Amino acid sequence: MSTKVLILGGAGFIGFHLAKQLVEKKSYEITLADSFMKKNKDEEFLKLIKEQNIRLIEDDFSTQQAYHQLDSTYDQVYMMAALVGVDNANQYPHEVIRNNTALTLYTLEWLKNNKIGKVIFASTSENYAGTIDAFGYKIPTPEEVPLTIENIYHPRFSYAVTKILGEAGFIHYASKYNFETTIIRYHNVFGPRMGFNHVIPHLVIRFRNNENPFKIYGHNQTRDFCYVSDAVEGTILAMEKPGTNKEIYHLGTGVEITIEELTRKTGEYMNFKGEYIYAPTYPGSVSRRCPDTSKSYRHLGFQAKVSWEKGLYETICWYNNYFDSGHTVPHEIKFL
Repeated sequence: MSTKVLILGGAGFIGFHLAKQLVEKKSYEITLADSFMKKNKDEEFLKLIKEQNIRLIEDDFSTQQAYHQLDSTYDQVYMMAALVGVDNANQYPHEVIRNNTALTLYTLEWLKNNKIGKVIFASTSENYAGTIDAFGYKIPTPEEVPLTIENIYHPRFSYAVTKILGEAGFIHYASKYNFETTIIRYHNVFGPRMGFNHVIPHLVIRFRNNENPFKIYGHNQTRDFCYVSDAVEGTILAMEKPGTNKEIYHLGTGVEITIEELTRKTGEYMNFKGEYIYAPTYPGSVSRRCPDTSKSYRHLGFQAKVSWEKGLYETICWYNNYFDSGHTVPHEIKFL
């Protein structure tokens, strides 16, 4: 008998790759629900839907009436829907707050009135970004880290505010209304089809535009870049492993690299022969971040398999193929 799965945000970056990995197991009846499918109906997405007989529900799930189209029972629900991206947070913080808060509230209200087995809530390492810079919290950073918004006035943190609310909401609704939930905090997930409002697509486009000298923004900042196939594997493990109710897991590689390392490796893969120069830090960006993934390993058996270098190469190839086939960058994308 198939496991009945709902992926809210199923046309987004991680949601799409999650659906792809689930259908390979052949034991899932999958529904994808999303607000922004018109922006994501590329050939790869349409092929997946057609070949795997996946059900689509296209509506704005930041409105309560959209949830009336969902079934009343699901074995598994992945809550992946959110308005993401540093550019979106900096330019449209009010929309990030409105959209993500509504998605959280209406999803929780729908969950309490229906028969749901278990829910994954997709959260973010941004939730503790302020803790590292303000209080010098240890790195690699474990799940029990205090969550901190260092500067409430900076639009960058509008996204984290909504995800902190989401973590609290799912934990307390699960306790009150007797459904299982597990929270995962992603750390700089990247890979093919990740959109354009992220550092790696930015780098690819700037190298393709022959920028020289090439500016490295925030060269000494550090991050853990987790390839999407690993992030998805950890997400599925968090859903399917027993004994994870109301637990929080950091998903990443545990490997901390600098933005300069990332930039120069991207340039190497793009055959860049020019000069590099340092440039100011991206506004609101934290200095260091790298997760302690030992709890994910102990509880879930999760360990990232794809090195950041290999994942970066695969991602660059995908974007180069995308642009070489005649696609262009959306007009709303802005670069430093």
